[in-house]
Amino acid sequence: MKTQIKDFTKGNIGRQLIVFAAPLFLSNLMQVFYNMVDMYIVGQTLGKTGISAVSVGGDLCNLLTFIAIGFSNAGQVIIAKYVGAGEKRKIGSFTGTMFFFLSVSSVIVSILSIAFQDPLLRLMNTPESAYKLASEYSFVCMTGLFFIYGYNMVSAVLRGMGDSKHPFIFISLAAVTNLVLDIVFVVFLNMGTRGAALATVISQATSFIVCSVFLFIRRREFELEMTPSDFIHPKKEYLSDLIKLGIPMAIKLASVQISKLFVNSHINSYGIEVSAFSGIANKIASVSNLVSTAMNTAGSTLVGQNMAAGEEKRVKGVMRSLAYITLSISTLISVIFFLFQTEIIGFFADGDMSVVAVGDKFFPIAVLLFYAGAFRAIMNALLNGSGNYKVNFATALFDGIIMRLGLSLLFGIVFRMEYYGFWLGDALAGFTPFVIGLVFFFSGSWKKNLGTRKTDG
Repeated sequence: MKTQIKDFTKGNIGRQLIVFAAPLFLSNLMQVFYNMVDMYIVGQTLGKTGISAVSVGGDLCNLLTFIAIGFSNAGQVIIAKYVGAGEKRKIGSFTGTMFFFLSVSSVIVSILSIAFQDPLLRLMNTPESAYKLASEYSFVCMTGLFFIYGYNMVSAVLRGMGDSKHPFIFISLAAVTNLVLDIVFVVFLNMGTRGAALATVISQATSFIVCSVFLFIRRREFELEMTPSDFIHPKKEYLSDLIKLGIPMAIKLASVQISKLFVNSHINSYGIEVSAFSGIANKIASVSNLVSTAMNTAGSTLVGQNMAAGEEKRVKGVMRSLAYITLSISTLISVIFFLFQTEIIGFFADGDMSVVAVGDKFFPIAVLLFYAGAFRAIMNALLNGSGNYKVNFATALFDGIIMRLGLSLLFGIVFRMEYYGFWLGDALAGFTPFVIGLVFFFSGSWKKNLGTRKTDG
């Protein structure tokens, strides 16, 4: 039987990156698409109050996924290293350990987030007119965290083995399901933001179930040796590896998300128009991050496999290819946004000129965000793929806390640039991982993690 595991330790690096990243990009596009569907449909029915509610509620729920994404990304890197080192027999048992850990984590996070929902929304300076709707949206999303955690875990297992095509298929299913249910719940049943959140949870549950069934049915093609006990009794060795790498990655995501919530909470205090535009701006920025996130994920897998196989030259080749691709696409996106800025903002604001007017000065910020994402992807691939948890932790502290909070407060309050200053601080902080990664790369300390390929047998 032909194996479905992809070996990235040989072959054309540029082609491998593009072929592997393309489905990841489309998966991210689908993710943004159905988030935008929520915002657009709610905006059409409830106006700028609905947009603000989905924006704030969505920001809060995104924060709660930091454990899922952080530990899933860590699991992806570890699995990629098993592939590169020729230790594929460990993947099945490690998958069981990761599933156990993330399942328990999702239940704990759901309970805690529901208990502290109101204080969190108040902390974010949610506009009073949008508070009730934001509360309804976030509550429903919190109850469905298990499915979001589960989907991220199964997708990470597939990506670690070099399969990015099937996660795209499953997220596409979720996007279509979400679109249909949004129309049914929000437009026809008038369920408002609660309906939009319910559509999101059901679509995520559908994707998780289908993805899990697929992996189980095709487990032999992926050379997965699993037993039920792997999912009930996690192995200390694998749990230790997952926690050691997952905690810095989760903290990095959490600190960035918390600092962004801090920035957005100050922005929200400037009124409903600014809050609504901020939600739109975040969606525009998320589109630019599609490429950088896809290339970062693909690059992490390639770096992980080649690090484990001891392929130093190929690791450097991955970095060069990432630079060419991400910077070229960021330039293209900047040009498109420059040409159609008013039309893009007006589309989501449903022609509300009071919201569109807020974005008159946003273009320079957008360009900074686009390029920050590109530079961040290049070095995050090395930081994550090398498995260096200490540098990852340092990046988390500087990117999420010191730089983003520091620069936002400096420009927004000290320099009295108001909400524009908070945007500027957020954008400039995005270059932090690149600077840290550059020092890490030229120091050569990443080479200490180079391994030697083995053969299963």
